[in-house]
Amino acid sequence: MISIVIPILNEAETIAKLIQHLLDNSTADHVAEIIIVDGGSTDDSQEIINTLIAHHQASELHHSIQRESDATKLLLINSEKGRAKQMNAGAKIAKGEILYFLHADSFPPKDFDQDILTEVEKGNNAGCFRMQFDSNHWWLQLAGWLTQFCWRACRGGDQSQFITKKLFDEIGGFDERYVIYEDNMLINELFARKQFVVINRKLTTSARLYHKHGIWKVQYHFWTIYLKKWLGATPNKLLTYYKKHLS
Repeated sequence: MISIVIPILNEAETIAKLIQHLLDNSTADHVAEIIIVDGGSTDDSQEIINTLIAHHQASELHHSIQRESDATKLLLINSEKGRAKQMNAGAKIAKGEILYFLHADSFPPKDFDQDILTEVEKGNNAGCFRMQFDSNHWWLQLAGWLTQFCWRACRGGDQSQFITKKLFDEIGGFDERYVIYEDNMLINELFARKQFVVINRKLTTSARLYHKHGIWKVQYHFWTIYLKKWLGATPNKLLTYYKKHLS
């Protein structure tokens, strides 16, 4: 079974759409639960999620042919702010043998749950999907096209991350010293263990950060952060740089 973990902070605009998308494009036979981990939202995120949870529970009770234990559970928990801390908190309570970490603005393809299970059954204990942006800009289209290759430089958290809970625990989870770049730190560990596969199906993610700050500005600063980390920058220095230029 798969446990989906979604860290959020002020995601009122997208979270209901994402949860419904996950329910519509997977089966309860494969997905045990969807765990939304809030890092302190000040918008309507929690109210929206709680309303959706109530409707979901009522719907499952109405369809009495399906036992409650067979339904995908929706859970909302609170955590300290920071995606690494939030995702670790979700993983800690997860019931599934496979963890699937997903950003709140990334939408996996239909039957993504079966794709993940198929890879794990092959012995691939971690990986991601290909990615495409919801933008027609040529550079973002090219960036998405490059994610089909299993190259370290083409990886990032927006592509989502599945990993067996056993392997996740062996690694020690996400490194909570990193407020940004936390996904990449886990990916580095997986590549070092030769435990990474790219599923050849496309996940769609939002280009909202690029639209907000400008495509070339965002790309330049992401490359700079990547280079700074390679040159040995500390987690705090990476965060300071990000806050200065992209926060």
